[in-house]
Amino acid sequence: MTSRFGLSAALATPFDASGQIIMPAMVAQARKCLAEGCGSVTLFGTTGEGASVGTQERRSVTEAMLAAGIAPDQLVAGVLVDAVEDAAGQARDALRRGARNILLAPPSYFKNVGDDGLFGWFSAVFAALGPLGRDVLVYNIPSVTMVKLSLGLIGRLRAAFPGVVTGVKDSGGDWDYSQALLGAHGDLVILIGDERHLAQAVRIGAQGAISGMANFAAAEIRAMAENGRDDPRVERFVLELLKHSVIPAVKAMVVHKTGDERWLAVRPPLEPVALPERQRLVATYDGLFAAIPA
Repeated sequence: MTSRFGLSAALATPFDASGQIIMPAMVAQARKCLAEGCGSVTLFGTTGEGASVGTQERRSVTEAMLAAGIAPDQLVAGVLVDAVEDAAGQARDALRRGARNILLAPPSYFKNVGDDGLFGWFSAVFAALGPLGRDVLVYNIPSVTMVKLSLGLIGRLRAAFPGVVTGVKDSGGDWDYSQALLGAHGDLVILIGDERHLAQAVRIGAQGAISGMANFAAAEIRAMAENGRDDPRVERFVLELLKHSVIPAVKAMVVHKTGDERWLAVRPPLEPVALPERQRLVATYDGLFAAIPA
């Protein structure tokens, strides 16, 4: 590995009153995150409501980013679908446009599947990608997918698809798992999604993060992701975020930072954060980040 991954902002997606993506606002948010030190932005991940963004919309967003002068290697594309054809098609579109990485979640509709079934699904996606396949980060987020990627499965995938499976994003929030993942597969690009564990993971070999909080606290998360620097403000604010539906809560914080109320909108079945919760989030954030000097 020639360079560390660093920090990628799990970019939120802005919608207008009719549910359409507001391209100028999304591009502006990407530029802001990059200007604040993120090495890339991740489009269509969990924070970006990627499971609610269709294939043609993804193409339009990616093309808007490129047309705005954002480099292809500053883009990571989330793929959060169940059908092999859809997963391969979305990944193919992003890779053809030069995306830095694909963040690929396991299929999640069918429950209680085993490692053999998951290996077969990933294998079929990679076979469909053919020579385009590269730089895939497999996505461990069992709170959403109900699928925990075992260390054994990750080992099978990396052995069978060298150069294709190059990393793992771990958003499980389980420190014991993260530590074991780094011990078993630390030569892969291991990224941490739970900011409470980020700094200590970086100190033992993690390469950085794809972070929703980077939408509104990029400088602070970057210090954790690149330097392994503990930040109790971040860790405490994550606890506040977790009291709410996280995606709408992140968007409420983007509103706080940008002043643009349009960011509150989410696509169904999600619901916007209520005003009292929004006020509590803002008060907690302002209190924490004013209390401890950067």
